[in-house]
Amino acid sequence: MGSLIFRLVLAMCTGGLIGLERGRKRRPAGFRTYMLVSLGAAMTILLGQYESVMLSTRWTAVVDAIGQRTDISRIGAQVINGIGFLGAGTILVTGRQQVTGLTTAAGLWASACVGLAVGAGFYEAVFLAFGLIFVCMRILPFIENILIENGRFINVYMEFEAVEQMGSILHWIKEQDMQILEIDVERARGAQTSYPNAVLSLRLNHKQQHTQVLAALADLDGVCKMDEI
Repeated sequence: MGSLIFRLVLAMCTGGLIGLERGRKRRPAGFRTYMLVSLGAAMTILLGQYESVMLSTRWTAVVDAIGQRTDISRIGAQVINGIGFLGAGTILVTGRQQVTGLTTAAGLWASACVGLAVGAGFYEAVFLAFGLIFVCMRILPFIENILIENGRFINVYMEFEAVEQMGSILHWIKEQDMQILEIDVERARGAQTSYPNAVLSLRLNHKQQHTQVLAALADLDGVCKMDEI
């Protein structure tokens, strides 16, 4: 009983700590979601171990009579498959053609794997995986932001007063020695905005900070809104 309580509590704590960072950022899945996913995964492995023990002890006569055999790894495999549906629900494509929720979905999947390891009693892997996941979610975003800010590629969401002004904006971009890799213009007036908008993928031939590029684009005539995505 002591081992059972320890494993379930450890699964809850590790899952909750992983989800705490996502909850602070108001992501679709947060503290309680991660906690429940890890707890459920650990419970699944414990159930498989329980069935394996019972089939080899108390239920031996029944097993011999019906010839039933079980593989405890099959139950854990279903957790990995099932978590995909939960993770897919957190992935969204916004009106700016921006995909969000991938990190949340990946975190849920990793949390489920940690829960499976806790349930199996593989504590060395549990603490190592928890530390690495924590590094990915808390420390690496700072490094990622630095690399993106100084990178040669930038994706820009723009809103402007009229579609006709797009030509002069594109002409200015080319004059600044920027390469236009892709452009997606939305002419219809949707519910999210009353202005025409576009998503531009640009390559900066000269290294410069993205904030400077965005500030220069925002100062152009006809530009109503400007964001990096």
